[in-house]
Amino acid sequence: MSEPKRLHPIAMLLNVIKAIKDMLVPIIIVVVFGGDKDGLAGTIQLAILGSICLFVIVTAIIEWFRFTYRIEDGELRIESGVFVRKKRYIRFERIHSIDVSEGIIQRLCGLVKISIETAGGAQAEAVLSAIRKEEAERLNERLAEAKRNKMLGEQPEIDLVAEPVIKQESAVTFRLQFPELFLMAATSGAVGVVLSGVAAFVSQFDEMIPFERFVGEYEDVLALGTFLLTVFIFVAVLIVYMLATIGMMLKYARFTVEKKEDELILSRGLLEKRQLTIPLKKVQGIRIIENVVRQPLGYATVYLEYAGGSEADKDSLKVMLFPLVKKKHLQKYLEQCLPDYVADVEVKPLPARALPRYMFRRAIFFIPVIIVFIYFFRPWGYVSFVLLPISIGWAFLQYKAAGWNITNHQLLMRRRGLSKQTILFHKSKIQSIESKTSWAQQRKQLSSISALIKSGIAFREGEVRDVEAKDFDAVQTWFLTNSRTK
Repeated sequence: MSEPKRLHPIAMLLNVIKAIKDMLVPIIIVVVFGGDKDGLAGTIQLAILGSICLFVIVTAIIEWFRFTYRIEDGELRIESGVFVRKKRYIRFERIHSIDVSEGIIQRLCGLVKISIETAGGAQAEAVLSAIRKEEAERLNERLAEAKRNKMLGEQPEIDLVAEPVIKQESAVTFRLQFPELFLMAATSGAVGVVLSGVAAFVSQFDEMIPFERFVGEYEDVLALGTFLLTVFIFVAVLIVYMLATIGMMLKYARFTVEKKEDELILSRGLLEKRQLTIPLKKVQGIRIIENVVRQPLGYATVYLEYAGGSEADKDSLKVMLFPLVKKKHLQKYLEQCLPDYVADVEVKPLPARALPRYMFRRAIFFIPVIIVFIYFFRPWGYVSFVLLPISIGWAFLQYKAAGWNITNHQLLMRRRGLSKQTILFHKSKIQSIESKTSWAQQRKQLSSISALIKSGIAFREGEVRDVEAKDFDAVQTWFLTNSRTK
């Protein structure tokens, strides 16, 4: 039996930072908008803040002291809890993936954080926030060895400090180069996320910030006209865009995909390094996204749909297999990583009689918008008529992009919203297929087909609208024939 181990003492600091982060908004409200800082009220305020900080520090120390882990009887056993003692036993065969990350503090101390995900979990089953890299490698290898050998209770108990384990050889099958990294960051749309985050933060304090006073003090500047305001907004958006691009580059720098026997290892990050290990048997499908900027340049982003991930960690639910890859090189990388999937196939297009339905769906959405603009903003509202040909043109692009294909044990489904999305389903991973036929579709002998696979803690659906009605029969026959065959 291995001796119980504690996390590195730096885990106490990480616990303190996490607690302060969780209480950041209340602390800001008390400090900034807490009223008079002098006299008895100020003393009471400081005493409350000091008591909170002391409680957080003491709790962090106790949490670290009472947290232990060990491997015993084919299980990872963790004991924790400050006031209530918790014991968690995780059997090796239930472990889906192991996520290894290095935050700034961990990197400075030569430590890593390990998150262990199990079947059916909405969040990480266990998190070791600060352990030595060497010990993390030993733990990772021991868990992998135990799973390979199907070690249950009968096998000899494992000591984490036992003799070195011979590592499995791995090969780097994909590496994100700097030009692709920059292009991926510049076309990622991360600026929208940053702006929405700033807006959400400001909205928390909109009733407390004296906007009227600021407007009054700077009304002379605002009186210079809309030109200055336009320049200010442009510069602000440009700065946010640059910061968002740099942030994405730091996040996905040194991105690599390694294949080691029956696992894929995804590594990325410059300031915060992350490594996610995904068993190949948990891969449910492949999703290929081509947005309006990347598609004309011949690039796409490839996501991995797999049965795992944590609800608390959004990155583990939306796993990029290839952040940016040339479409003409995609099949080569898939053959090295996931040879069961084929991207270079001819897609069966929609029948010509489906085109009017695509145009009608787009036009019916914009016509009310055009009417509102004309009614309230006449005569400039007439400019909104330009939306009608734009919507019809976009409907034509959606019609041309949509299609499906069956190749051996793979179903491909493609459609377009703003971006073109292609999903590759393996027959053995499909949960269900479905056909929907409206009255209007029935008149034209059309139908919509969809397929469902497990993805993260939920499901991923692929759909193609307005295919030939008989096409669903072909898909259904394919799916029901030897559906268990891989």
